[in-house]
Amino acid sequence: MESATLAGAFDELAESYDHPHHEEIARALIEWTAPWTAESIADVACGAGAVALQLARVRPATARAVLAVDLSAGMVAAGRVRAAAQGLAAAIDWRIADAVPLPVADHSLDAVLCASSLHFLGRRAPADWLRVLRPGGRVGFTLPLATHFRPSGRFAAHVARDVSLPRTADEASAWVTECGFAEADSRVLVLGTRRVVVTSATSPDAR
Repeated sequence: MESATLAGAFDELAESYDHPHHEEIARALIEWTAPWTAESIADVACGAGAVALQLARVRPATARAVLAVDLSAGMVAAGRVRAAAQGLAAAIDWRIADAVPLPVADHSLDAVLCASSLHFLGRRAPADWLRVLRPGGRVGFTLPLATHFRPSGRFAAHVARDVSLPRTADEASAWVTECGFAEADSRVLVLGTRRVVVTSATSPDAR
């Protein structure tokens, strides 16, 4: 029921989504994670596909389609329209599904990116990313900075209680390291009055 309620909330936002803000976050996340050599990539809780679209623009035409997963049918529909308008319809594999667990086999991905959504998914998300990533695979995500996060009442109820929003970049790196990742690196991104932490890390070579 909670997933259905959250999906409905994002369905209603699909037509008025703040694309420029999320495009900027996606750009910073991709640059920080640098998944340029990754063959198999997933955009987790993709929304209207800001990450997937930016990746699709720079990948070779022969590259495997970027997997874009979101539980909101409205957001996925908006993403499909945007992809088609940019000539990228075949470059993204859209799926309407819960982001956790990802609908892929174990150790089948080279990179997982998650922009502006981890605080709704909870700690089960990085646990699933360890499952789906190959050893040495890259993960990148953003989290709102605790000192600047003021969710509306409707969305505040869906913020995961097992994700401690970081106050600093070091706290974000420490958290993902506790989740089992290695080589964590984070920075704070300033977007007007908003602050988000951008983090990249690596799936360990040996489990």
